Amino acid sequence: MCIIAFAVNEHPDYPLILIGNRDEFYNRPTQEAHWWDSGILAGKDLEAGGTWLGINRSGRFAAVTNYRDIAALKSQTKSRGALPVDFLESSYHASQYLEKVDQESDLYNGFNLIAWEAGVMQHYSNYEHKINRFDKGVHVLSNALLDTQWPKTDKLRERFSTLISKDFTNEDLLALLQDEQKAPDEVLPKTGLDRWMEKAVSSICIRTPEYGTCCSSILLVNRQKELTFIEHNYPVGDRKEADTTFNFQIN
Repeated sequence: MCIIAFAVNEHPDYPLILIGNRDEFYNRPTQEAHWWDSGILAGKDLEAGGTWLGINRSGRFAAVTNYRDIAALKSQTKSRGALPVDFLESSYHASQYLEKVDQESDLYNGFNLIAWEAGVMQHYSNYEHKINRFDKGVHVLSNALLDTQWPKTDKLRERFSTLISKDFTNEDLLALLQDEQKAPDEVLPKTGLDRWMEKAVSSICIRTPEYGTCCSSILLVNRQKELTFIEHNYPVGDRKEADTTFNFQIN
């Protein structure tokens, strides 16, 4: 994922509301969200074998974003997409898993990992080396630390918070993720990209000829422990536009 907004215990009906976009090169081979043999519901990166966001039937959830630090990129690292998979396939509690990841954090390029379990969202970044726990609140994560104030994260936080404070639909949530407006030049962050690309990736939904938002995801968990997961895929590269919805009772 490259931008995620989530609300924990901010809505009377939903302990968790989460939305996010996956940004990637259009030609990177990907399988749409489906149930894996191991019991994970996730899309799959067919190049490295991991995922950007996944859920299992016990209601555990994990997602990863890259931390953008172009100058510090290392070769011969482990795939960051393995982190959500490893957590969901393990018997570790979220805090235990994040502690384990902290011990191995130098094996990866920069990342943020969030994990949801038993009504609590936890966050870890190997640029911060601490575990953050949230049992309430609205937060936004992109390619820096949690709640870093970039134009697009500030905009998404404000609009997401306003939307979930009243009645909303899944279509309303998806519309938030489809905003292609770029930030003004004077407020662009400086993350090591050239100025053209910095501008291009300053929108919530990214559109360039070869790279951009490939899919949007919506995750809802209600008070009856019913989970809804929606994936909207965009017609970019050789991909086809499609919506897939999964509903199940958390075990």
